[in-house]
Amino acid sequence: MKSVVTAMSLAAAVFLAGCSKQPEVVPAATPKPTALVDTARITAPADGEWLSYGRTYDEQRFSPLARIDAGNVSQLGLAWSYDLDTPHRVQESTPLVIDGVMYVTSAWSKLFALDARTGKELWRFDPKVPGEAGVKACCDVGNRGAAAWNGKIYIGTLDGRLVAVDAATGKQVWEVMTVPKGENYTITGAPRVFDGKVLIGNGGAEYGARGFVTAYDAETGNQVWRFYTVPGDPKQPFENPALEKAAKTWKGEWWKLGGGGTVWDSIVYDPALKLVYIGVGNGSPWNQKLRSPGGGDNLYLSSIVALKVESGEYAWHFQTTPGETWDFTATQPLMLADLEIGGKPRQVIMQAPKNGFFYVLDRTNGEFISGGAYAFMTWASGLDDKGRPKANKEARYDQSGKPTAVVPGPGGAHSWQPMSYSPLTKLVYFPVMEAGFMFIPAKGVKPSKIGWNTGVDFNAGSLPADPKILEGIKQQLKGHLVAWDPVAQKEVWRAQFDHPWNGGTLATAGNLVFAGNSMGEFVAYRATNGNPLWSAPTQAGVLAAPISYEIDGEQYVAIEVGWGGAFGLAAGELARDAHLAANIPRVLVYKIGGTAKLPAIPAAAATNAEPPAEIGDEATWTAGKAVFHTYCSVCHGDSAVSGGVIPDLRLSMITRDPGAWDKIVRGGERTPRGMVSFATEVSSEDSEKVRAYVIHRAHEIRTLEAAAAAAAPASVPATDVPVGGPK
Repeated sequence: MKSVVTAMSLAAAVFLAGCSKQPEVVPAATPKPTALVDTARITAPADGEWLSYGRTYDEQRFSPLARIDAGNVSQLGLAWSYDLDTPHRVQESTPLVIDGVMYVTSAWSKLFALDARTGKELWRFDPKVPGEAGVKACCDVGNRGAAAWNGKIYIGTLDGRLVAVDAATGKQVWEVMTVPKGENYTITGAPRVFDGKVLIGNGGAEYGARGFVTAYDAETGNQVWRFYTVPGDPKQPFENPALEKAAKTWKGEWWKLGGGGTVWDSIVYDPALKLVYIGVGNGSPWNQKLRSPGGGDNLYLSSIVALKVESGEYAWHFQTTPGETWDFTATQPLMLADLEIGGKPRQVIMQAPKNGFFYVLDRTNGEFISGGAYAFMTWASGLDDKGRPKANKEARYDQSGKPTAVVPGPGGAHSWQPMSYSPLTKLVYFPVMEAGFMFIPAKGVKPSKIGWNTGVDFNAGSLPADPKILEGIKQQLKGHLVAWDPVAQKEVWRAQFDHPWNGGTLATAGNLVFAGNSMGEFVAYRATNGNPLWSAPTQAGVLAAPISYEIDGEQYVAIEVGWGGAFGLAAGELARDAHLAANIPRVLVYKIGGTAKLPAIPAAAATNAEPPAEIGDEATWTAGKAVFHTYCSVCHGDSAVSGGVIPDLRLSMITRDPGAWDKIVRGGERTPRGMVSFATEVSSEDSEKVRAYVIHRAHEIRTLEAAAAAAAPASVPATDVPVGGPK
């Protein structure tokens, strides 16, 4: 018996020793990029993948993952980060995650493949966009993302190319120029791939472009079809019957100014109906009196247009802003859903365009189902029973010829920032801007080869120097995240922001909504009531939308950060004070229990250098101000104050040297960096007047700031502040 016990004891010891031995940790293999994506896979993706811009063709941006939920989201921590090589520029990309590989774009149309588990770079592709393309971009040099199909990744480039890249190697497969070479078009939007066709639009309506969307063969890059959104010269044959019909809604010689209607963002697809839906942009110029004297609806501006995917043939349209004159685009995110409305199931398409109304349409035929104002507005009093806005005559500055304050302004109540829908809460989540604009019709307009052509006088409407008035304007600029019931057409909850230009959203099955904001916070809200449950600092303002994915049972949440865009560039001091100054562009990825840390924010460079002595007089500065706001302000900021995205001219040493200044402004010395020559538009004399104005503004602001500091009450001594901060 003893021997038996001894044998059993030895066996047990061996067994226990084996149990106590730590298993060998095998590092996870680096994933191999393949991106073998097709219609079936995008239509019904695995829960843990993000295969297309809006995850699925309906672009609901809903993740069915629920390992991260309202109960444990407070344990979320940084898993990894990846630094992007385009400092301080806007980052707008929605990453794709396919078979463990993340494909993400950055400013200047660069593309990166990363290990989605670790952030390790697998490859990068730089299409080498020429710097001079930047001057053709109304709203910064961002890129909103890529598309994937059958082993290839597709990107649109700022200079108008569509490029196919091998997903495995990062090498170019083919490229095609999608826009007329040399004309003022850009691409910032993400391509979409449907049934073997890559669709891409373009921007440029501020520069006299005529909008269109094009389908290319995904394997070869050959053009399959093209649909123009506005009619061309009626003396020439119309491209299709829909444009012949549209021409009857225009007046004058619109085609000489381009017309506008660019498709710069939203494109969605219904594989069952075989319909592609595009969002069409604003008129060119904005001022309708210049574009189409005598009025008219100006189809298909500011419209949702349905096209047949095989041929690009027109199917139906719905115009959100007839006779558009405020830059009220309908390019904002489009979303498909099946909703129960009035006790019946309806196949709908939804949008919250710039004009402030939320629309629900029947996506089979474009029928208006319902609409409601999701934001405060002054330009219209409501919608009629067909969904046509009841525009207020007083808001039409183009007709009155008078300065007119309009809410929302050209930034819109909602811009390109993606929205999401939760089939669990049946709510749509998106960021709202609370901002107006003073529209002043320009006089003596001559189309410019460089710069914006809006028919609106930005100089007359520029920000005042008076700090009290400026502060009042700032106090009116707000934003919020809204949860909107599309069936009841009402707000359910909101999260208020102190600033207007914030990030897109992600809804998840964990009863969560994720969104970033301009002040560098990434926040998780309870989807049902908006209670904030978790936040993390991002070291940059956030505009892009998050995604969620899963690898080996671990759920991740990812966001690209980096602030800028139209508001960030053009709004001057309003923009400067509305975002986190650091603005360090990165991809940030979080998981439960993540322990990674971001490096400390570098110390800001000193900006208190004494400006050069003033030159010129009041007349010189006034003339320089007019030239500045005609050609410079949309990038360098209203009233010569940078929004913080690009360097502030007031602080530049170049202002001290008239020769160096002119070499840049007229000589094109910094063309590779995006500052092209303005010699065709700006004379040497005018260039010097702009320099004088910028120097004057440097002195003026220093004087005002010094006066404000002298008038401010003394600070409270630190010893008088209670522990934990003021109560």
